[in-house]
Amino acid sequence: MSKVTVVKKNNGGTIAQNKRARHDYFIEEKFEAGLSLQGWEVKSLRAGRMTLSESYITFKNGEAYLFGAQIQPLLSASTHIVPEARRTRKLLLSKREIEKLMGSVDQKGYSCVPLACYWKGRLAKLEIALVKGKQLHDKRATEKDRDWQRDKARIMHK
Repeated sequence: MSKVTVVKKNNGGTIAQNKRARHDYFIEEKFEAGLSLQGWEVKSLRAGRMTLSESYITFKNGEAYLFGAQIQPLLSASTHIVPEARRTRKLLLSKREIEKLMGSVDQKGYSCVPLACYWKGRLAKLEIALVKGKQLHDKRATEKDRDWQRDKARIMHK
């Protein structure tokens, strides 16, 4: 008898990251949101053609939207649609999460930015965060801490 092997397709993985947000902001709290996408956008995400730099979250009429993210259309996209790379995309969050985010942004002076886009099973998810801006001296201190941790790891390894 022959043994049947089942190969699972790995759909997990990061599509895009916003490294600039981690550098420019203190991350206070993270949330996971779904994305409302069109068919051509999902195909482009599977090809890894998304950019999150210079994107942010806006709130309008009790709903959250991703503004400024770019999804490049594939060359093989359908001809009967006009793909718009920088369109505003609706975020899928619970009402309680949206109210919490809106309250923090309006009253406490936080900003809301996307950190990463990734696959969770067959669904595309967006990791968003409440953030506070860093001053220049804060960025220098963070870089100094990171360098010290790296040097300490090298010393301990020897």
